[in-house]
Amino acid sequence: MSGIGAIGFGGGYVPGFGYPMGIGGGIGASSVGAESKITLNPGESVEKRPGLRSSPAECETCKNRKYQDGSDEMVSFKSAAHISPEAAPSRVRAHEQEHVSNAFKKAEEGDGKVIQASVKLTTAVCPECGRTYVSGGLTTTQIMYKNEDNPYQKNRKGADAAGLVGANFDAGV
Repeated sequence: MSGIGAIGFGGGYVPGFGYPMGIGGGIGASSVGAESKITLNPGESVEKRPGLRSSPAECETCKNRKYQDGSDEMVSFKSAAHISPEAAPSRVRAHEQEHVSNAFKKAEEGDGKVIQASVKLTTAVCPECGRTYVSGGLTTTQIMYKNEDNPYQKNRKGADAAGLVGANFDAGV
């Protein structure tokens, strides 16, 4: 299993989803004066919902959220990088597709066959502004390799062939 995960908002390690890293600084929106606040995420709502620390436009956590791959494959996001919440679904999906492509290459090199490949995107809710965002992804693949030297594989091949003898009987002739 391999994948990418959001880091830097105080979460712990989640298997398959990357490694957390601190972002430094405090969490919260900066304010300049009593009425005007700095917009950290342009184009987002400036409305602060009840029970939350800031609006999506002023959210320090969303501005500093970074994603990092936790696998041992050569893919993007080996070092932590920021992705905007709007771009995260497509960027994480593209990253996970790199893992799927690597599985097909690996299977081809080893005379194998990919029998299953799935990608799962996970979401979370920002604790500061309440925005739902893609927090990571997980790719799971299964590759089947042919091993003609294995005696169990030879027996299975013989049993499969014996089960197919006479399987195509046409009673209409």
